[in-house]
Amino acid sequence: MRNPLPPVPGKLLELEVSDDLKRGTPLATLIAAPSEEDGDAGLAEIGGVRPTGKAGDVQTVPTGGVRWLAGVGDGEPKQYRKAGAALVRAVTSALEEDVKAGEKAFRAFAVELPADAGAEHVEELAFGLLLGGYRFTVTAEEPKPSLRTVRLITRHEGAVGALERVRELAAAAAFARDLANTPSNVKTPAWLADTAARAAGGIPNLTVTARDEKWLAEQGFGGVLAVGGGSAAPPRLIELEYRPRGATTHLLLVGKGITFDTGGLSIKPADGMHLMRTDMAGGAAIIAAVRAIATLRLPVKVTGLVPAAENHVSGSSYRPGDIVRHYGGKTTEVGNTDAEGRMVLADALVYGIKKHKPDAVIDAATLTGAMKVSLGVRTGGVFATEDALAERVTKAGERVGEAWWRMPLLEDLAETVQGSLGDVRQAPGGPGGIVAALFLREFVGDVPWAHLDIAGPARADKTYADVVPGATGFAARTLVELVASYA
Repeated sequence: MRNPLPPVPGKLLELEVSDDLKRGTPLATLIAAPSEEDGDAGLAEIGGVRPTGKAGDVQTVPTGGVRWLAGVGDGEPKQYRKAGAALVRAVTSALEEDVKAGEKAFRAFAVELPADAGAEHVEELAFGLLLGGYRFTVTAEEPKPSLRTVRLITRHEGAVGALERVRELAAAAAFARDLANTPSNVKTPAWLADTAARAAGGIPNLTVTARDEKWLAEQGFGGVLAVGGGSAAPPRLIELEYRPRGATTHLLLVGKGITFDTGGLSIKPADGMHLMRTDMAGGAAIIAAVRAIATLRLPVKVTGLVPAAENHVSGSSYRPGDIVRHYGGKTTEVGNTDAEGRMVLADALVYGIKKHKPDAVIDAATLTGAMKVSLGVRTGGVFATEDALAERVTKAGERVGEAWWRMPLLEDLAETVQGSLGDVRQAPGGPGGIVAALFLREFVGDVPWAHLDIAGPARADKTYADVVPGATGFAARTLVELVASYA
């Protein structure tokens, strides 16, 4: 019987650049909205359709050489991403309708860009085309005919070079989505480790090592073992090492890898628990980013660590009131077993810093629901010990279309994470995102550190821009671009 699980990582569309249209290929053209001065009179009819030009508005043309009109609004690059995503969804729908009607399935289409579109416009359009039609479906049905290739019709000389980088950034986001969308009855910590190793196979200078529960116990990873102790699926530490020849800068990337989160004995409400398959979205972003960094051959040494565990309920679950000893010896008073992400990150941060002595550390995690209240579901929170590092993260996000907002590490609250029975308290109360970050800061010492809380933007319940419902792959592109900024 065919495995109903889609391949992970999945395959993206192929993008080609050409200055002419291949005969018989369905064509879409990009249309800018008319200026206020011109009004509706500024756009002539095409095949009996008067285009709106509104960003993301796709219209079907019944006659003539052009089949679709896609609006790019005011023509700013970010509007091209919106147009590309809407267009690929519309074309996919048209392909399915053609097949239902008994017509021959087309597997490619072309997009004609305006003459003044530059490399940045090409990049943004490509992001939309590559990610806007993303799907992840577990089904026993045979795969439906799907698009394979998009040809970009443009004479811009930098278009080919622009696409090389975008392909890998989009592949990183899609891979992170695949990992986070995979159902948790499949996605055990061992599966996640095996998948990371398989995806890294054959990439120069990249190795993946999976540490099992016996090794974790020998090394004293008390946080990971406590969180994973309630599950029949034992925890893992996934260690990715990218070592390009001649690199001098070393960055440590750490991602929360909770493959399912019941909340433990401090159990979550049932209504939203099914979404907790994506609670390892931070770890997914790290795995996907390191793979892309190695594929792009960026001249920066990178180590990725993903402490992976399933937070379950059983007689061996850890309890509120427990004292847990982390790697390195520091102890934590457990207040809430649903604050498990910071427990596994604490072990990995200390281990990574001690072993690898990095120049900077960045962690990513779906850590606190409080950040969804603070920033909504489309913006990630950045906590950092250095202004320069915080700015690097936010600027990297701007360049790849991911929004970040810097949050404060309030010193007035620092004493709240200090323990009485142990060294620190895991869930002391107060503003959730800030105290969680302050807790993690206790485990990083003097190394420049940034904590990325992606609890809001890691998941989506509706379509917008190049995002579709489910896991978004948020942070993977930012991390690749951040590492590139050190090159």
